[in-house]
Amino acid sequence: MSKKIQKLLLTVVLSSFLLACEKPADTGSAPAPETVVTDSVAEQASETERLNAWFEEKYEAELMDSPIGLTMQGRQDRYDEIDDFSEEAYAEQIHNKLKSVEEMKVKFNYEALTDDAKLSWDLWEFQALQEKAKFDYRSKNFVFHQMSGMHSFLPTFLISFHKVKTIADMEAYISRLNAAGRALTQLVDAASQNAKEVGTRPPRFSYEIVKDQASKILTGKPFDQSDSDAPLLADAKSKLATLLSEQVIDQAKSDELLGQVEQALVSGLQPGYKTLIGFLEEDVVNTSEQAQGVGALPNGESYYNHQLKMMTTTDMTADEIHQLGLSEVERLRTEMETLKAKSGFEGTLIEFFTFLRDSKNDERFYFKTTEEGAQGYIDDATAAIENIKTELPNYFGLLPKADLIVKRVESFREQDGAPQHYFNGTPDGSRPGIYYAHLSDMEAMPKFMLEVIAYHEGLPGHHMQISIAQELEGVPTFRTQAGFTAYSEGWGLYSEILAKEMNNTYTDVYSDFGRLNSEIWRAIRLVVDTGLHAKGWSQQQAVDFFAENSPTPLPAIEAEVRRYLVMPGQATSYKIGMLEIQRLRKMAETELGDAFDIRTFHDVILGGGALPLSILQRKVEQWIAKAKLI
Repeated sequence: MSKKIQKLLLTVVLSSFLLACEKPADTGSAPAPETVVTDSVAEQASETERLNAWFEEKYEAELMDSPIGLTMQGRQDRYDEIDDFSEEAYAEQIHNKLKSVEEMKVKFNYEALTDDAKLSWDLWEFQALQEKAKFDYRSKNFVFHQMSGMHSFLPTFLISFHKVKTIADMEAYISRLNAAGRALTQLVDAASQNAKEVGTRPPRFSYEIVKDQASKILTGKPFDQSDSDAPLLADAKSKLATLLSEQVIDQAKSDELLGQVEQALVSGLQPGYKTLIGFLEEDVVNTSEQAQGVGALPNGESYYNHQLKMMTTTDMTADEIHQLGLSEVERLRTEMETLKAKSGFEGTLIEFFTFLRDSKNDERFYFKTTEEGAQGYIDDATAAIENIKTELPNYFGLLPKADLIVKRVESFREQDGAPQHYFNGTPDGSRPGIYYAHLSDMEAMPKFMLEVIAYHEGLPGHHMQISIAQELEGVPTFRTQAGFTAYSEGWGLYSEILAKEMNNTYTDVYSDFGRLNSEIWRAIRLVVDTGLHAKGWSQQQAVDFFAENSPTPLPAIEAEVRRYLVMPGQATSYKIGMLEIQRLRKMAETELGDAFDIRTFHDVILGGGALPLSILQRKVEQWIAKAKLI
């Protein structure tokens, strides 16, 4: 997780508040004011131009409410602030969004818009209703858990995204350190309220991991007497050293700013983390010893159904998703049998899984758990991505401007076996996208999975899709920043099999088996996620089903299941999104025959920004209809 936890900027901020879920609106034609239909091209252009200008005004107002979102987009407005995460601020955001939909319906004529402008209208309303549903279910959300939360995001944000080139930038950094405690305390208040009033608590293991993550931020100087610096102090010293070397400041000014950093860390940031740690220590006794899905929460079934609708942007039920997963697991096992035979292995498929999982000392399958091993992983992932870059023009007309780099996850949030993820670059391409890998336990990172993950997180996966979306021209800015899990993760999974069509990929049987393992992994998720949250499965049941159908190392399987327990529904989006994109491609190939062009198809999929699956289908159908007229 993805993307992600690999979502887009404003969504990151809101979801960090209450890891909420977005409920889809009716994805048919949006309700429009009663107006006279016009076929005038000129009138369409005029009305579309007015609406697009209105979208820019409204989106800019939304973005200006989020200092973090502004920085993530490479802007320096409100550079010395951190968002307001209070309940009141959240309620006001939702009120303003819903009010904007009412205003749109009064001011503009839906029938007088171009097809693309109608799509923008529908999407704006869709997002508003999603945010309203998130707000309505806010008491069911896990504010802090091991996969996401402001406790881990804030340090990453300050280290990797708050750039310092001037004294003013450094002073803004210090101001944000001072504001961090307030932000965390607001979120602890929300978590505490959810726990005490509704009984919403993530599993006990999540409390323990979050406490460890938070404690690592406070380990080192200036928080204790150790010889090493805490992560944020080390980062501040690095930023000051750069200013010093570039002669932006002298040593006296550097010393002065460093003193301010240390004071801000101790008096500004530290109280918020101590409040969080104190809450976790006090409340952990109220968690159940055995992890349970959200179906065990009051009104949990309704909440999980809401999660599924938001994550998949479909009306599929938990039972339908579960059965789809079982059938896909069976299909993919058959393909795995074929590759097992091709490898020359003579045992059963389960024995082949065990062979791959347990061959820790076989250099064909695993790196050593050393700094050299971790660097080897980064080097090989980078090489795989560089090869894909040479192939992209054969499959895409639209290409990303932003570069992509592979990095190891920062030590304070690194977890053994945790999934890789992606952070997007800036819309102008000045900051590259980052593919992050957890490399503390190389036995959880088999080489046969390296390629497929690089394609998913990097190219032609998340980096491709998100960068193109951010760099789009001619569409309202809000569409370049939209995020829908089924679309983005569906594209990531589709990219894994698309890469097989390209040259010099999956060149040995084990990497190709890794590709199948990645796909069956996502099919397993359909079964396990619904099993945990809708069918009362235990954590061990989920681990056992996973291990019976995949050679993934056990530590990675256990980390995956822990992830599903704290992010209900999210894991179902990948396979459902992939299958829909494959269905749309097949439909276009059938309808257009020899006129089908793979580059144009991919540009249609990526060229409008992230969309709910039903609106994506409408976009493809409109393209097919127009292509038939040529």
